[in-house]
Amino acid sequence: MKKNVFLILFSLLPVLGFAQGNCHLVDEICQKARQFANSGDTETALKGLRRAQNDNELRACPGFYKIANLINEIEGKKKSGSIVKKTYTVNGVSFNMVQVDGGTFTMGATSEQESPYNDEKPAHQVTLSSYMIGETEVTQELWQAVMGSNPSYFGGAKYPVEEVSWDDCQEFIKKLNQLTDGHFRLPTEAEWEFAARGGNRSKKTQYAGGSNLGSVAWYEGNSGNTTHDVATKSPNELGLYDMSGNVWEWCQDWYGSYSSSAQTNPTGPSSGSCRVLRGGSWLNNARRCRVATRDRGAPSYRDDYLGLRLAF
Repeated sequence: MKKNVFLILFSLLPVLGFAQGNCHLVDEICQKARQFANSGDTETALKGLRRAQNDNELRACPGFYKIANLINEIEGKKKSGSIVKKTYTVNGVSFNMVQVDGGTFTMGATSEQESPYNDEKPAHQVTLSSYMIGETEVTQELWQAVMGSNPSYFGGAKYPVEEVSWDDCQEFIKKLNQLTDGHFRLPTEAEWEFAARGGNRSKKTQYAGGSNLGSVAWYEGNSGNTTHDVATKSPNELGLYDMSGNVWEWCQDWYGSYSSSAQTNPTGPSSGSCRVLRGGSWLNNARRCRVATRDRGAPSYRDDYLGLRLAF
């Protein structure tokens, strides 16, 4: 049920009435509200539930208590800071998307980033709206389920897919959206960095999840010159895995220089010759795996250290 249809249902409560015959709508309303909450849209879920809670005729329904219980559950999760996930399944392969609550952060060469590169400067303030991002990098089994083939050099169903260009990623996302009726895309560079830093939960560490790179990432010091199963190292503050190391991840933006001015929901330059890459990989040293490190590649470029992570 789309958001506008969902809220229209609540606006019609006084017209529909709930005298016996329409009491079944209590369960339907709770079900749809839970779907919105699970997808990260708690605002719509709570707005609709409170409308229902204030309907006088609805109060006569035996299941009215479910409305209040669900409101308390959703509000409790918000207060406790529980991580919100949504699971998708495509041709038998499941993957999770994690909610990143909107916020403001300093992007680029912040004080904890040792030996920053010049293109990480100047550090600047960025404000983002809420979004969802992949719990892991896209795996080979998911790419196979969507595309019917696996281009990777290293073999392993749970390994991140690699040998994929930015252009390849766009085709994959197009087919994934057709299969799921979804709105998946690559993250913007700002979304990627905010999530890698841990969003509003950030502990301000150099790497995604901590200051000890070996505990959170597969990189040149421990990879054995290969990729590894996703989610086998410790996650960051948002429960996201491998945002440092394993494979570089394509972002949606064209690559360009930073500006010192504050920005809201930036999407990068309007044109360019290279797309942004983030995160470092199995073959890189520690400096290249920091959350602020940037790289770039031509949209058609493929290699065995280039992969992706989904967003919407």
